[in-house]
Amino acid sequence: MSSDPSIVSAANPTQSAPKRGSKFWLIFIANLVVDLLSALDLTAVSTALPSIVGHLHGTDFIWVGSAYTIASTAILPTIGVLASTLGRKPILLGFIAFFAIGSAICGSAQSLNMLIAGRVVQGIGGGGCISVTEIIYADLVPLSERGKFLGITASVWALACAIGPPIGGALSTAGSWRWLFFLNIPLCGLAFLLVTLFLKVQAPEGELWTMVSTIDWIGLSLLIAGTISITLALAWAGIQHSWDSAQVLVPLCVGCGGIGAFTIVQYRLRAGKIPTIPSFLVTNRTTLSGYIGTCVHGIVSMAAIFYIPVYFQACKLASPIHSGVELLGLAFVIPVFAILTGVSVQMLSKYRPQNYIGWMFTILGFGLFTLLDENSSTGTYVGLQVVLGIGLGIIWIGTQFPILAPLPFSNNAHALAFFTFVRCFSQTWGTVFGGTILQNTLKARLPLQFIATFGSNAPLTYAIIQKIPKLPVTVQNQVRSVFADALKTIWYTMVGISGVGLLSCFLMDEIKLRNALDESWGMEGVGEEKSPDDGIPLEK
Repeated sequence: MSSDPSIVSAANPTQSAPKRGSKFWLIFIANLVVDLLSALDLTAVSTALPSIVGHLHGTDFIWVGSAYTIASTAILPTIGVLASTLGRKPILLGFIAFFAIGSAICGSAQSLNMLIAGRVVQGIGGGGCISVTEIIYADLVPLSERGKFLGITASVWALACAIGPPIGGALSTAGSWRWLFFLNIPLCGLAFLLVTLFLKVQAPEGELWTMVSTIDWIGLSLLIAGTISITLALAWAGIQHSWDSAQVLVPLCVGCGGIGAFTIVQYRLRAGKIPTIPSFLVTNRTTLSGYIGTCVHGIVSMAAIFYIPVYFQACKLASPIHSGVELLGLAFVIPVFAILTGVSVQMLSKYRPQNYIGWMFTILGFGLFTLLDENSSTGTYVGLQVVLGIGLGIIWIGTQFPILAPLPFSNNAHALAFFTFVRCFSQTWGTVFGGTILQNTLKARLPLQFIATFGSNAPLTYAIIQKIPKLPVTVQNQVRSVFADALKTIWYTMVGISGVGLLSCFLMDEIKLRNALDESWGMEGVGEEKSPDDGIPLEK
């Protein structure tokens, strides 16, 4: 038996999956509303970003997105231990409240710095909400049946991808971008009410202070500090400062040192504490393959969501709202294939083939995107989005199964909190890679006199996009061509990174999906009907 204090014995009582009545569906709907909050904010703000930054007379556009990402990524390492010690419901309500407060600050922002501060508060709330809802889904649905439910949650994100950009573009075009944030507040109120009324799940037993004292606060602090430091370096790298500058290298080294210290503290010096990241999450080969795939998917999916609208606005001269509409080819395909993937896993009790197929379509999709230029037709770029959307939709949920299948089912909170952390942290790399490539290409290819008008070390991408429609035709065509070439480099880079995702599948074993739940975290009032074959760890 493992000595890891976070691992609950496989012999612990389990319950067979209960019949799903109205109580289950009300909890599920409440969680979907919470998911929709975070997803809409992410997709809508990216499209409206140029208008928001211009209205607030700022230049550091990268921080509007990065502040949210840094905050959400930093809070994620705490979720597993908080959810296991304090319970799911109270911390989910707290994160919804954070998101509402952050939205109010952003909507009333009078300066870019105030907006960034609001995004930090929003990020804490949004990151926490996403992670806790993942854990609650795992509490209520056994892994063998989770495929179709994961498909439904993925469709919520894809719905946000479909309606978020047009909403963001419409509001920014009308000069009403503040409503992007103010509209979150009634949604937060609805989510808070639904969670309060319907999320009636088991709570941990014991005194609060006793439970809090088992958390490895020293290790947790080191991991959060290291994560923030690395994310800060990535936000600056290649855009505001070069990769070899002190502003990038110092926080990058400090962050890596902090994570190294966290590893030593957690696994060598903090015996008896609940570890923030249990060692078995990264030492099992199949689980590790799922985390690698999740990391790669976070990079490439964010690059697609963030920089395909750049193609429409910079190369096709689309308005913010029109660029959102043009993204529908990707947004409508992702949920369909996410749901089909979930259903296929449930029907076939296999997840390896889906991961292989998903990565092949993702590589093909990005490869085809390299054929786009500033003169490509509508049919071409819509069709290419379909190919890429198939791959991204399959992998969107495909990596959860290899992550969870080999692990003791009662450790879902830790495994899924780390899953969300990996996804959010890797999404930062997706924006950084694309931003660096665009910045360097624009500086190298555009006339120096033109670049100088934006100031030294200015983030050029969105600053230039706003100017393109007003440029003389000759200069306009040159800028559109340079943007198209820079985006091709991004797509080539994503092809290579997606190849790593495909290679990760070779580490993956096909392990039987268990039809069991941990009774410690099920719905209140569900009987403790036990299944003798459930909850037994399967050795490779």
